[in-house]
Amino acid sequence: MRLLLNIDVPDLAAAEAFYVAAFGLAPARRFGDAVLELVGAEAPIYLLRKAADSDGAAGRPRDYHRHWTPLHCDVVVDDLDTALARALAAGATREGQVREAAWGRIVQLADPFGHGWCLLQFLGRGYDEIAT
Repeated sequence: MRLLLNIDVPDLAAAEAFYVAAFGLAPARRFGDAVLELVGAEAPIYLLRKAADSDGAAGRPRDYHRHWTPLHCDVVVDDLDTALARALAAGATREGQVREAAWGRIVQLADPFGHGWCLLQFLGRGYDEIAT
């Protein structure tokens, strides 16, 4: 299986600027004026320009205000504090405090387009610290 990540955004240039600055991704290819491939993660990320109020999932219009979905992206980083500062400087919104767990540290963010993200810093054996 091969995983691709597609992210709807209302403004391709603004989204490119955010994801490059926040997560260190790099533009790879453009597909017309509505799709941009970013690389630098384990899976390619495709930014798809979709206008606000255009048809979205289940016949509902797209809304780029902060929304909740049961699917979000985790970005594993070596230094959570540095990564958090970088993401905030790029325009992310912090949603809560950094939390400590047996496996490491986590903080929740929202990107400027309403999507949820978490930054994770594994410590010790990472998730193996809690695996049964």
